[in-house]
Amino acid sequence: MGSLTGKTAIVTGGSRDIGRAIAVRLGSEGANVVVNYNSNQADADATVAAVEAAGGKAIAVKADVTKAADVDALVQAAQAAFGEEIHALVNNAGGLVARKTLAEMDETFFNHVIQLNLTSTFLACKAAVPHMQAGAAIVNLSSIAGRDGGGGGAIAYATSKGAVMTFTRGLAKELGPKGIRVNAVAPGMIATTFHDTFTPDAVRENVANATPLKRQGAAGEVADAVFYLISQNSAFVTGVNLDINGGLAFS
Repeated sequence: MGSLTGKTAIVTGGSRDIGRAIAVRLGSEGANVVVNYNSNQADADATVAAVEAAGGKAIAVKADVTKAADVDALVQAAQAAFGEEIHALVNNAGGLVARKTLAEMDETFFNHVIQLNLTSTFLACKAAVPHMQAGAAIVNLSSIAGRDGGGGGAIAYATSKGAVMTFTRGLAKELGPKGIRVNAVAPGMIATTFHDTFTPDAVRENVANATPLKRQGAAGEVADAVFYLISQNSAFVTGVNLDINGGLAFS
């Protein structure tokens, strides 16, 4: 039996890439995984199948995690499927949306990026924490951009991810006395469709060459770190923003 057997984990943005890798990793430890998606049910269903193949149980739940009502419904769906208690929450949903300079951004775009990355994390925690007990864990997805300001046109994204780091620290202090741990991971250049979409190949190669380990990371390597932060292997770890960047930047 895995170390998460019988425990329920919600993974927002779990239909592909890092979210899928996290869902499958938790499923391989026996977790009941709630795979959240917003637009692509086929991808979410594929993640569910992969979780089940790895030994876990899973359901896919559509929800726009920038909307409180949708997030509340997501938690309720998890409870209906797997019981009242939520043991783990992974706030993975988010995105860059587009690369825009300050001059190119308007207020609507800026607010959308903040809502997608930061407000979604707040709303999911707000909905899930009342159903968590001592021993539960939250892992938020930040980014190296939250530390170094990101690449060109990533001001809004970097700002939101830096705020996720601060939110993580504050919530860790608030929930620590209840025995609930809150941590974050800050991935660097990970080979995903995110960078397929927003980062030119030449830039990716340059970043890999500048990284001490001389490569991009893999989604599974982020998933392994998330599992560590959820598991009791990290029982005395909270408020941490764990860098996963091959040595490209140090906190």
